[in-house]
Amino acid sequence: MTGPIQFTAEGLAQEAMQAQHKLRAGLDTLRQVEDVDYGATAKEEVWRDGKVVLYRYRGAHAPTARVPLLIAYALVNRPYMVDLQSDKSIVRGLLERGQDVYILDWGYPDRSDRYLELEDYIQRFLGGAVDHLRQAYRMDAINLLGICQGGAFSLCYSALNPRKVRNLITMVTPVDFHTGDNMLSNWTRNLDVDRFVDTLGNVPADLMNWCYLTLKPWRLFVQKYVGLVDILDDKKALEDFLRMEKWIFDSPDQAGEAFRQFIKQFYQGNGFVKGGIDIGGRAVDLQQLDMPVLNIYAEQDHLVPPDASRALGGLVGTDDYSELSFRGGHIGIYVSSRAQREVPSSIHEWLEQRSR
Repeated sequence: MTGPIQFTAEGLAQEAMQAQHKLRAGLDTLRQVEDVDYGATAKEEVWRDGKVVLYRYRGAHAPTARVPLLIAYALVNRPYMVDLQSDKSIVRGLLERGQDVYILDWGYPDRSDRYLELEDYIQRFLGGAVDHLRQAYRMDAINLLGICQGGAFSLCYSALNPRKVRNLITMVTPVDFHTGDNMLSNWTRNLDVDRFVDTLGNVPADLMNWCYLTLKPWRLFVQKYVGLVDILDDKKALEDFLRMEKWIFDSPDQAGEAFRQFIKQFYQGNGFVKGGIDIGGRAVDLQQLDMPVLNIYAEQDHLVPPDASRALGGLVGTDDYSELSFRGGHIGIYVSSRAQREVPSSIHEWLEQRSR
C-alpha cells in the first residue's frame, strides 16, 4: 500500500519557483499568440438550404473513392472538430486515403428557427444533402458517417430511407439512452421539457455548455486550467489549448421544437430501444437498417458510454455489422494522436472492403 505523500519546504519552494518561471515565460508567449483559427482543409460550398450548408473538402490529391462520404455532426457543437488543425484532423486522414469527403454544417439557429422539428433536420436538411450527392454522382446511394447526435440522426434517416444509404458509419453515437452510467440521460429523465421550451423558446448555447461542463466539474472547471500553467512557455501547445477552448464555447443555440422532440423521444422515451420515435409521422425501426453498419465508440466516453453505443448491434437488421472500440474519450476520438492513426484508416479500410 502506498504511503502518504511527503511534502518538504525545499520541494515546495522549488515548485513555487518553477511555477513563477512558467508564469513569467507565459507573458512573453501570450504576446506572440494571435487569434487562433480552425479548419486545416480547404472546402467549398456545394449546396444550401437556409442556414444549413453542405461543404466538399478539397485534399492535396483527387479522391479515388467512387462513392462520396457525407459527415453529419451533432447540433450542439460546431462540426469543425473533425478538422480542427493540420495534425488533428479526421477529415485530412480520410482525404489522404482517397475518400471523397463532405460535411453538413447546421449553422446557428436564431428565433426564426424556433419551430424547426426533427423532421426538418433529418428529412429536409440531411435528406436534402444526401439527395444532392445522389444526383451529382448519379447513384442511388451514398456513404454516411454520423457523429454523436448526428449519428442518431443518421440512424433515423437510414432506417427511413434505406435505399439511399450504401454504407452507414456511426461514431460515439447514443443508441440506448437508459444505461445506468449515462449521467446526461439521468439528468434529463424527469425534465419538464414542455415548460422548459415554452419558457425559453430556443435553448441557449451557454446553458447547454454549462450542463456538459458540470458533468466533470473538477476536470473541466479547475484541473485543465491549473494544467495550463505547464504549457504557458510553449507557443504551439498554448495555441492548441486555445483552439480547443474556442471550439468548446462556439456552440449554437438549439431550435426549441427539435430540442423538445429529441429529449422526449430519445433521452426520456429511449425510442431506439423501446420504440416510439416519430419523424414526420413515420416510425423509426432500426430493423430497417439492412446496409453494412460500422459502429465506433470510445471506451472512456462520459457523454456516450460504451454500453449506450454497443446496443446498436442488437437492433439493426443487417448481418454486416461491425464494432470498433477506441481507447479514449468523447473528444479524444477526434483529436488525439492515437485517433489520427486509427480512426481514418479503420473507416477507409472498412469502406474499401465493401466497395469491391
